[in-house]
Amino acid sequence: MAVTATDPDPLSIVATVPNPVADGDAGETVVVRAPPSTNLSQYVLADGESRVRLPNRTVMGEVVLTATPARVRNRTDRRVLRVALPALSNAGERLRLLRDNQTVSTLRYENAPEGERLRNGTWRSVGATDHPVVTGGAGTARAFVLPDAPGPPLAPLRNATDRVLLAGYTLTSERVTDALVAAAKRGATVRVLVEGGPVGGISRAQARQLDRLTAAGVTVRVVTGPHARYAYHHAKYAVADDRAVVLTENWKPAGVGGRSSRGWGAVVADPEIVSGLVRVFDGDFEWRAAKAWREYRRGRTFTAGETANGTYQTRTEPARVSYRNASLLVAPDNAGRALAGRFRRANDSIRVVQLSIDSPDGRFVRALLDAARRGVTVRVLLAGAWYVREDNAAVAEQLNAAADREGLDLHVRLAEPRGYEKIHAKGVVVDDSVVLGSLNWNRESVRQNREVLLALEGEAVADYYRTVFDADWRASSGAASERTPVPFGLVTALGVGAAVCLLAARRLSFE
Repeated sequence: MAVTATDPDPLSIVATVPNPVADGDAGETVVVRAPPSTNLSQYVLADGESRVRLPNRTVMGEVVLTATPARVRNRTDRRVLRVALPALSNAGERLRLLRDNQTVSTLRYENAPEGERLRNGTWRSVGATDHPVVTGGAGTARAFVLPDAPGPPLAPLRNATDRVLLAGYTLTSERVTDALVAAAKRGATVRVLVEGGPVGGISRAQARQLDRLTAAGVTVRVVTGPHARYAYHHAKYAVADDRAVVLTENWKPAGVGGRSSRGWGAVVADPEIVSGLVRVFDGDFEWRAAKAWREYRRGRTFTAGETANGTYQTRTEPARVSYRNASLLVAPDNAGRALAGRFRRANDSIRVVQLSIDSPDGRFVRALLDAARRGVTVRVLLAGAWYVREDNAAVAEQLNAAADREGLDLHVRLAEPRGYEKIHAKGVVVDDSVVLGSLNWNRESVRQNREVLLALEGEAVADYYRTVFDADWRASSGAASERTPVPFGLVTALGVGAAVCLLAARRLSFE
């Protein structure tokens, strides 16, 4: 895309949908951005074949122009104006805005994909959000790790009197359901949004919890169907009154129940972060791909799922820790760029804990290598569970070999759990900041999934998670070079046959 302007502040073309999923391409749009008090009638929109003068309307901000407003209004929160647009070619087009017969803005595209919007040079599904990074101020966070402290993520839900908005990939925890039902009985508005097509399917345990919530008057929706904007609704967070809970874990016994996974989480009351999460939730909850659970479940059968019943002592207590600022990151909107940017700005150290890394040449890994070449100390702890061990060991071997060749202070280990069953956390500590949330380090999560992360900056909050990381790192010395076969009993429990094992591995590793 190329945009040019003849003065500092003209009307500009910022996006287009030239190939909507509709007969006759009904729903074609062009989005323009206007300075305050802009009269559109000064401008003409032209393609290579025709010109259309814009209507006599005074506008500001982003405005959607389309010949079919009724088809477009439910896909955007921007102002929509009826304009008889030039026919937009799916094969390619050069759109221009003219004022006094001079070109002030240009947008070019080729081979428009069906049902996608071009913005900032990138094609994305129609209706996909474009949330900016939200920045808050100084405050105090309730920091915690799992399985050590399963209480903190539920406490805001249990204390809520006004509202609870809960977003997740899956929800199978009776404790969480109990807290939501109790909040609804207290008169709070309670809404739940989960993924309608998780890998492996919705389990019977989840169906029971969603049935309970619906029966209690909770509004439950699942993201599903052809209008879904993202591959998976994978975010894990909640807003309870004026508090935000952001997690790396699912709302299930293995996660927030403290029955299995090493996870990170935090509770903050920053009004900007809370408001930002509400906007993300409302946008996803009100989108037409969010179907009512009662409607979705009709005629469906559900899977057996898996259970987690481990018990672990508390090694790291939750703590109230200060921070100097907070940021809300959202994928696919901004999280990839924002996280890579933090790595580029690192001066001293980077610590990464991840379930897995899909490639040693991915975006974040390249940023880690670049940081190490600048003299930054880099440590990466990956899960050593059987279903990701072989792949993680291969990544660790390649990165460690590269570090040895170049003399870099970078090392990758596979976790040997002490005090938890498996790594599921997705967190980084960069100098004196921490970022935690649902983002797995694979291309799908960054570019195609709804993910939510919380970044907190400050020595105290970074020290808390750095201490947890360092303890897990020390407990895992030498693990990267080891190979552990799949336990026979576990394979038997999951079902005989390689296909079943691969499906289980995919399900476990993705969540």
